Amino acid sequence: MGEGVDPTQMCQSLVDKVAQSRQLTAITDPDLLVLFEDWFEELEQEVLGLFQSKGPLNEAQVSARLGLSLRGATFLISKLKREGKL
Repeated sequence: MGEGVDPTQMCQSLVDKVAQSRQLTAITDPDLLVLFEDWFEELEQEVLGLFQSKGPLNEAQVSARLGLSLRGATFLISKLKREGKL
């Protein structure tokens, strides 16, 4: 087969991530979760600020300007678009 998404692998990856997420939630201090949420909100505001001051940017540009991974920038941009903030 050619290149493409393997649905079986994708499902397994999702199941693994959900399990890992549950494990992390079980051991995470609520105060740390608040700090993480605050940090994440600050990142969202930085992305929104970039788009307001520089206009539309692609994931690679956001990644480079904020020092995020490409996956992190892609996730933030997608999330903000889904929420109607971008």
